[in-house]
Amino acid sequence: MKIAAIIPVKTFSNAKTRLGLSDDKKEKLCKIMLEEIVQTISISPQIEKIILVTKEEKAIEIGKNHNAEIIIDENEESVNSAVALADKYLLENNFDASIVFPQDIPYIKTQDIDFMMNYKMHPNFAIIVPSRRFDGTNALVRMPVDLMETHYDEDSYKIHMNTAKEKTLNVAMVFVKRIMWDVDNSEDLEFLLEQPEKPDFAEKIKKILESE
Repeated sequence: MKIAAIIPVKTFSNAKTRLGLSDDKKEKLCKIMLEEIVQTISISPQIEKIILVTKEEKAIEIGKNHNAEIIIDENEESVNSAVALADKYLLENNFDASIVFPQDIPYIKTQDIDFMMNYKMHPNFAIIVPSRRFDGTNALVRMPVDLMETHYDEDSYKIHMNTAKEKTLNVAMVFVKRIMWDVDNSEDLEFLLEQPEKPDFAEKIKKILESE
């Protein structure tokens, strides 16, 4: 089965405004988070291709370093429009399923993807991993790729659950803690730094926060 990971990437300078960081620190944080996520997903045996939908030059460079497919999102209208661009590519290239990941879950590990995909069901299925606060969607698996449209930025977890149930009986909500840990504000960042999962990566974050 051909599975692709879709990562919509907002221009770093426009992302993570709630962190309260300087533009330089914020952009450096976005860059290292994306590098960590792409690196992890690129070595997952479950994922055949990573699709980065972005116009951020640093993100494009990261994607190319890991053989990702780059789709330029000139308008950067929304996460949903970015996913729709990726869906079109995947349908044209005969992918069976996709997983949408955000750009801010750097503690994800390959075993998390394996665990999540153990719940896959045939022929039509959806898997949803909520965010830590249960207000967002930190992983959305759809088979087929066009099973349902996405509804990010709209209390997406509940809407995705309800929408998926309208399309198929095979819907699973899966709790994967490291995928549920996203970084939207300073509280999230503090929480992440308290977790012992990736000490080397945590040190990278601390160096950015402590820099002049």
